[in-house]
Amino acid sequence: MDTRVQELVEYTINKFGLNQYYLQNYYFNRTVNSFNETVYTLGMEFFPNHAEKDDDDSNPDGTACIEINIENRKFTSVIFVMGKSYTENGFVFNGEMEEIIEWVENETGLTYGKHFQIHKEEKGEVYFKACINSISVSPSGWINIKFNEEGKLTLFSVFGEFPSIEVAEEFSLNLDKIDHLKKEQIKLINFPSYEEKKLYSIYAVEEIYITNDGTRTIPFEIFKDEKVDHIIYWEEPLNKSFERKYINWMGEISAEQAFASEPSPDIFPITELEQEKCISAVRDFLRQEYPNDSGKWVLKSLSREKGYIHATLKANSQDNYVFQRKMKVWIDPEHFKVDNYMDNDVMLETFNEFQPSDKGTITKEDAYEMLEEYFELIPTFVYDEKQQQYVLCGKLDCRYSVNAASGEVVSLDEI
Repeated sequence: MDTRVQELVEYTINKFGLNQYYLQNYYFNRTVNSFNETVYTLGMEFFPNHAEKDDDDSNPDGTACIEINIENRKFTSVIFVMGKSYTENGFVFNGEMEEIIEWVENETGLTYGKHFQIHKEEKGEVYFKACINSISVSPSGWINIKFNEEGKLTLFSVFGEFPSIEVAEEFSLNLDKIDHLKKEQIKLINFPSYEEKKLYSIYAVEEIYITNDGTRTIPFEIFKDEKVDHIIYWEEPLNKSFERKYINWMGEISAEQAFASEPSPDIFPITELEQEKCISAVRDFLRQEYPNDSGKWVLKSLSREKGYIHATLKANSQDNYVFQRKMKVWIDPEHFKVDNYMDNDVMLETFNEFQPSDKGTITKEDAYEMLEEYFELIPTFVYDEKQQQYVLCGKLDCRYSVNAASGEVVSLDEI
């Protein structure tokens, strides 16, 4: 074992009181954060001394699965399988929120109210979310902590970004300044009721971020994907069967790569030549698996993740279902061949058995008047890819919808 790994293992054992455990396995993970920085973590699996690997290859109850950032030595994930802990002199909580917050601050280096705030609290479990001086952040970071009836820590996870910036700007945007956007964001969609096996045609608000000065908008769904928006056409199908290949998400990462902080291949932009090769690879794949679909698919975007180029496709002609037809395709970046794909058509086919929505009589203008009093503008710091910084925005949202057939105003929580 690498001496640097051994030091981190011993540090972890002492930190969590794992004296009654032994190290069963360890591995390295490599991810790219929202700022396009490469992050390496060491994952470790500690078995209780009395336990062995189960016959089905699953970890025995009480196993401690722990992940640590090797650069800053902050723990990103701690899981005790089935909530059982055999730790000695580990972390024990009395259930007081002040104690939990103080522990999270010590472990993360973050400050409550400045970097994170309570999102939800349940018995033996607390969810925190990222903030900037108590204002929400998007994309958000999340912290989850659990403890059992004895008060022993059974889960701790930190995910996403917790930005630290100085804020001088006051939130000044209000709903009166964005009347035109409020009406634009009302969309007519078919929403499925799984209990009733029926589709409902409703008017709902599509969330969007508006900058504090009201001059521009940022889409609610924020991705780092490179936009393509290329319709795929072909003249003839490809008479060759497509064979799915196993996707190795983990890959092999050495200690040398991790401790040298070797940049991940996922941080590099996709060149024009690579984009052309990806379009060609997707076209050949569609010619094999969807030979009659020329012109029916749009290659929306490309991104790098876990050593593959991910291509997102959407149907060129969409209906107004809340769930749209789309496909994810994984491309080998060395040979530019499609290795695997996932199509959501199976999920959408279930809607064919649903009773169709009643004919709508309510207009978009009617719906706007009914929903106007329910609009919300929530201050939110949004990471803007163009400026590569967090921008103060208002999140335009509405928790209510209008039934297009009956005109009834219904909370989205009830649908």
